[in-house]
Amino acid sequence: MRLEDFSPVDRELAQVAPGGDLIYRCLDCGADHGIEKLLYTCPECGAVLLIEDRDFPRLKSTSGPDWRRRFDLRRMLNHPAAKGIFRYHELIAPVVPADSVLYLGEGHTPLVEATALLRQAVGCSFAFKNDGQNPSASFKDRGMAVALSFLNYLIKHRGAGNILSVCASTGDTSASAALYASYLAPAVKSAVLLPRGKVTPQQLAQPLGAGASVFEIPGVFDDCMKVVEYLADHYQVALLNSKNAWRIRGQESYAYEVAQDLDYDLTGRALFVPIGNAGNVSAIMAGLMKLRELDIITSLPKLVGVQSHHADPVFRYYQESDPQKRQWRPVTVQASVAQAAMIGNPVSMPRVVELARRYNQAAGGPAFFVVQVSEQEIMDNMILANRHGHIVCTQGGESLAGLRRALDLGLVGGDEQAILDATAHHLKFIGFQQMYFEDSFPPDFGVTPRKELVNAPQEVVAGARQPQPGQPLEGEEFTSFVEATALEIAKRLGLEAR
Repeated sequence: MRLEDFSPVDRELAQVAPGGDLIYRCLDCGADHGIEKLLYTCPECGAVLLIEDRDFPRLKSTSGPDWRRRFDLRRMLNHPAAKGIFRYHELIAPVVPADSVLYLGEGHTPLVEATALLRQAVGCSFAFKNDGQNPSASFKDRGMAVALSFLNYLIKHRGAGNILSVCASTGDTSASAALYASYLAPAVKSAVLLPRGKVTPQQLAQPLGAGASVFEIPGVFDDCMKVVEYLADHYQVALLNSKNAWRIRGQESYAYEVAQDLDYDLTGRALFVPIGNAGNVSAIMAGLMKLRELDIITSLPKLVGVQSHHADPVFRYYQESDPQKRQWRPVTVQASVAQAAMIGNPVSMPRVVELARRYNQAAGGPAFFVVQVSEQEIMDNMILANRHGHIVCTQGGESLAGLRRALDLGLVGGDEQAILDATAHHLKFIGFQQMYFEDSFPPDFGVTPRKELVNAPQEVVAGARQPQPGQPLEGEEFTSFVEATALEIAKRLGLEAR
């Protein structure tokens, strides 16, 4: 719809206008810093930052029902500045004017319910939020749309000049950063650092195709991240990892969309999120708390972070029940099929600690949990989900494995509904499915295929002669080939003749 087609009252609600008083706030020393310059850590103490709106109380003058109507009206608008994640403009980046919003189709990803058969196998009702249907085929586009829109704003309105963006990645971040930067060329150019041999061919192809400068570095993601942090500290570059607080703001949109998809009723719901670099789980907590503070939702859902036993520093931290005794220790990661989550020292861990404290306090009791799953469980559950009509990646399999673990531990009940984050498209990780079906996983993964989940093509050779490339069969030979092949397939499928 067009804005002028709404009633005057609804037109006023649906309009997007710049506002807010956004600042960087240090999570350690509490210092505030202006957003006129790109900051990734506190200049005073070096800790990570969150972006906060000092004028957030102004939003409380709008009622919860009016906020819900505003977001629902904007979902009908055909205007880039109010589409996708920017329909939540006031909660995400109100300082970015409409002419600077970068919209490539991100957001609007479907919430796909599990079939009755799959629900029965798992033990509760659940759905996948399929973020693999974002433009670069992963959830990273949510944060990147805001980070690059802010860069676009700095270029258009603050005289920033040309910008080189850099990021470290296990695949999805680089694909997203390169895609969004290419849209703003030549003002923005992109460079990405990847751990050599730790990125799937499909993911490597994406930044290369978008024209980014791609550097393969020995080691794992954590090593690449240290190099990127050094570049950001010593050179004029824009860092696009989740250390960039604008990325976190964009990823809050996952929480807003889930709430809107469920008609803003999150009572009796539990959200499951792979932790990885901890930016997404941090953003979702922040977003849910904003919704609650504005009475857009009436209660906070449970939020469960999931980690593989091959990369589980956050799980280990929360194994200690006494907050006063918890000690943060990075871990050395092992090979993992959940490559986007194969991070032993998440840069957003300080955000997790602070936001989880606030989240539990706002919920009136424990509402944030972390569970650990095995590589075997991740692969089994990815294959199981996709056998029942989903297109989830290994991280989606990790979410489903996390739900089953949470059910076993009693963190979630069979009467609750779970929303699982499928962070990327299945095709990005198709090589792991192939290894599963061929039983060719290297020993360090510790994955043994379950026979009932394995699938493979069946060759059919029937009849006296078969067609060959450039040598088609004709006449009776072709008829004989068709009949013999069909009979063999019918036999294997156990079909009954008419």
